Amino acid sequence: MTHPHHSMAHPGTHPGASRLSGVIAATPTPLREDGRIDTGRLIEHCLWLLGPGGCDAVNLLGTTGEAMSFSVGQRLDAMTAVAVSGVPLDRMMVGTGAAALDDAVRLTRAARDLGYAGALLAPPFYYKGIDDGALASYVATVIDRAGADGLRLYLYHIPQNTGVPYPVDTVRRLRDRHPETVAGLKDSAGDLAYAREIARRLPGFNVFPSSEASLAEAATAGFAGCISATTNVTGTLTREGWLAPGTETGRQAIARALAIREALARFPLVASVKWAVAQRTGDPAWTRTCPPLRPLSEGETATLAPLLAELRAWSTGR
Repeated sequence: MTHPHHSMAHPGTHPGASRLSGVIAATPTPLREDGRIDTGRLIEHCLWLLGPGGCDAVNLLGTTGEAMSFSVGQRLDAMTAVAVSGVPLDRMMVGTGAAALDDAVRLTRAARDLGYAGALLAPPFYYKGIDDGALASYVATVIDRAGADGLRLYLYHIPQNTGVPYPVDTVRRLRDRHPETVAGLKDSAGDLAYAREIARRLPGFNVFPSSEASLAEAATAGFAGCISATTNVTGTLTREGWLAPGTETGRQAIARALAIREALARFPLVASVKWAVAQRTGDPAWTRTCPPLRPLSEGETATLAPLLAELRAWSTGR
């Protein structure tokens, strides 16, 4: 059974292309010993996610990817390395938000010029209490300076981190004023009522909640899929649930994915996901994080390891 949203072909970057949809993994960013981004490991992981990992697309350099901990130069270097590596960019979106306007413009322009299928724009996050008109003007300025031609912009709603939400009316205004450019929104607030309202008021707008749980109502709510950190681990289960909505098989797959998600979320999520990738690959370098984040402690991994092993065995029937 094919999910109604999933019937579209993988998107491209030209204006008439299909848009991103389905199970999208927010990838972590591997680091070298000196703290630089390890682009070799990153490319290898992206390819794994898009193949055996079961994901339809990858969100590069988002919150799970520790993007705001890296300089613009580091982010541009990583974006370029991935772009020239042969990773299918029609299945890649990349975070381009920044505190400084010019940085957001540079990153967003680069995402478009390099050929990424989407740029994920967090709002400016230093000044709080930004009114709706000013926020809409900011996004319009990024679009104008980066260049709208061929740009697919996704709004990144994560107010628990930024302190600046994308209100529903502001999202509607931006979509109405830039219908060929503002393609969708990622809701990382965990507020399904908000995500439902955006999808209800803006038919055809691609709304991505951040939890695998949302896929159970994707067809009825009008969600385009989900963008989740834990699909780095649950991708194959999540895809099974996405492709079989309303069936017992689909429900069981999502329930198993959520059990794993809940286990990982008991600890700092970025570190948990990196630890899980290190376990899968047998490569401890994956556990490195960029300060101020830290890897899991020995006590945390001692608690998580048997729990995750048990859940994985249960979820695969082994």
